[in-house]
Amino acid sequence: MKTVELSTLEVSFNQLIETLLIKKKPEEQFTVKLSSERSQFTRFNHAKVRQTGLVADGWIELTLMTNQRSSFQHFPFTGNWDLDWQNAYKALQELRDEITLLPVDPYLVLPTENNTSREVKPGQLLATESVASTVLELVAELDFTGMYAGGVVIKAYGDSNGQKHWFASDSFTLDYSIFDTCGQAVKGIFAGSDWDEKAYITKINEAKEQLQLLARPAKQLIKGKYKTYFAPAAVADLLGMLSWSAIGEADLQQGNSALAALSRQEKQLSPKFNLQENFQQVLVPRFNQLGEMAAPELPLIKKGILVNTLVNSRTAKEYSKNANGANSSETLRAPEISPGNLNFEEIIASLDTGLYISNLHYLNWSDRPAGRITGMTRYACFWVENGEIIAPIENLRFDESLYRFWGDNLVDFTSFQEFIPEVGTYENRQLGGSLVPGMLVNDFTYTL
Repeated sequence: MKTVELSTLEVSFNQLIETLLIKKKPEEQFTVKLSSERSQFTRFNHAKVRQTGLVADGWIELTLMTNQRSSFQHFPFTGNWDLDWQNAYKALQELRDEITLLPVDPYLVLPTENNTSREVKPGQLLATESVASTVLELVAELDFTGMYAGGVVIKAYGDSNGQKHWFASDSFTLDYSIFDTCGQAVKGIFAGSDWDEKAYITKINEAKEQLQLLARPAKQLIKGKYKTYFAPAAVADLLGMLSWSAIGEADLQQGNSALAALSRQEKQLSPKFNLQENFQQVLVPRFNQLGEMAAPELPLIKKGILVNTLVNSRTAKEYSKNANGANSSETLRAPEISPGNLNFEEIIASLDTGLYISNLHYLNWSDRPAGRITGMTRYACFWVENGEIIAPIENLRFDESLYRFWGDNLVDFTSFQEFIPEVGTYENRQLGGSLVPGMLVNDFTYTL
């Protein structure tokens, strides 16, 4: 997005906050949240452009609070002051009529902080007209399918207490798969704020090497326990499960958490397992839906022991805890698993005989209190014998407890980490991702 246009949006947003401050009644409080983007989406199939376009989108969520009650509305945000204020004032009037009909919320959190921040991260993205030629040049002869999404994403916040935050970041993701003639596929994600041609060439060359391995006859394995190496993308999938009723304080208090046994110190994980929120490494806003700023780093699991959960202010109020800037759903926003000592060139030799898992899918809890996760292997997964990749495998279902694969059965993490971005585009482009190493695990349980 042009700097002038970005500046216009910021000025319009600030003016909206200032005008609401003038129009609000003494007993009223409000929060205003903005989600906006200017993005290019290009979809590829069979190494050809199948769909492309530019999206300019923006929405405001206005929440009104009075007499221990609250209600909210969404309306479009364009940067055109006359139109935006017309929509905002209409929403304000409707919320005033609606809020008197609502019940009292005993755990309503009002804006009380006085934080302000402004973070603008420009990047070097591909020019709109260069995306197709740059992406497809290296894969013209392959069955290449995927989607490029790139541009600026804006998140902003303001409230009746004077808090104001503005976050804008250029970023792109290229989520792709390359298929062979038998329907096997290699999946990859290339992402960042600056397009790095050399890094892209390396990613595609690695995919081509895996594609050659996939041409071998697939090996069918019986159910059982196998030593397994999980590539960073697979580790990120497993880590994501902690955002589903595990790491949040409300889930612990309500008896829903997969980490309850860890919290009660009935179990602990491997001392090699360290997890933290790291906003210095993962580019997402530090402010949450109440404008509260999370610490730049927050340790969650340290040497296998749970040292913090994610606590938002509503949970803190309900259960007499200390809030730490968590979002409303108490989910991971900038997770990082610390690296270990397994070097890249040692992975296959250290695995020796077992499974090399590049990707997973369909993950879910099979027994949440026991921390058991079920799912499937997916793209580019291989059988390894005596330190040599022998054959691709047919898909396997697994069912295993995190207390085992991040506990006694964890051999080591890799000495390198990869950033695995969020690639969701439902409603809007998602920000952030996970910074994770690969990991080697003994006796991982495959059920069919």
